[in-house]
Amino acid sequence: MNGKKIDNDRSGALATKDRLSPACPIKGCTDTSWYADAHDIEYHTSDRTYSFYKCQRCDVLFIVPMLWDRLGEIYPKNYYSYAPKEGVVVPRRRSPDRHLMKLLASVPGDRLSVLDVGGGSGWMLDQVKSCSTRVSFTQCVDLDETAKVQAVSRGHAYYLGRIEQFETDRRFDVVLALGLIEHVRDPALVLRSIERLLTAHGHVLIMTPNFDALDARLFRHCSWAGYHTPRHFVLFNRKSFTELAKQSGLEVVSFSYTRCPSYWSLSVLDIMRRFGLIEISAQRPACYHPLHPLLRASFAAFEFARTPFARLSHMVFTLRRR
Repeated sequence: MNGKKIDNDRSGALATKDRLSPACPIKGCTDTSWYADAHDIEYHTSDRTYSFYKCQRCDVLFIVPMLWDRLGEIYPKNYYSYAPKEGVVVPRRRSPDRHLMKLLASVPGDRLSVLDVGGGSGWMLDQVKSCSTRVSFTQCVDLDETAKVQAVSRGHAYYLGRIEQFETDRRFDVVLALGLIEHVRDPALVLRSIERLLTAHGHVLIMTPNFDALDARLFRHCSWAGYHTPRHFVLFNRKSFTELAKQSGLEVVSFSYTRCPSYWSLSVLDIMRRFGLIEISAQRPACYHPLHPLLRASFAAFEFARTPFARLSHMVFTLRRR
């Protein structure tokens, strides 16, 4: 960070005029400015105020401080992907069936190898196998040690570590990175690591939030749920992610916006909490609140009506080597 250190442990927000510009994590740009303050409105892992900055050159948002070395603190044991509970609506990272089936159908070959980066227990790879009988090898790369036993028992190879450290002679026809790129410290390095693992005809399916959506603008200063504070480190729009992919040796084959009504629901739940209408805490996270499925269903209908002409909260990219 340039200049004096910003004290992000203060419970209150700093005045905009006193903020100094930290370097952008994409290219190290210093042409950055404060964008919004946010709190952990879902799991309440702390009362800390986090700041999001926007890089004017790279057109991305990034969080300060970026707690990449304190994952055990910001991902609690009741995090939805660690401990899914009955009645909880699982985010769309779990169900891109239409995009997945279209991608598998477009990749040639009698035997396909598929890699899921951040694949956890292998749930998505189970779905991949059910979509195509041509899938002969499946590989997870993840940091979750407890998920390894489940993934291996399901017939998936498992590497415990970061994709940047993953070494193999195998190349993959399909790589999935769903709800991943926004969680990493260096998105460009992750994309380059994926690119080197592709076969000549390999494709990558990426799903990531869009900070240029209607809900992102409406809740910009109300801890928009798409910030997923403090677990989302870098956020993109269509243009900025397309440019990053290009710089990483990849090109966009297809693109679409897709709905994420949970961002609306969780943002509204936090407003209700602040007015004292409901209780949300570290012991009872927002995604487990009984109103969440109801609100999510309502906003799903709203988002569906907007789909043909709107920039929605999630983006889906299919990439290949340039």
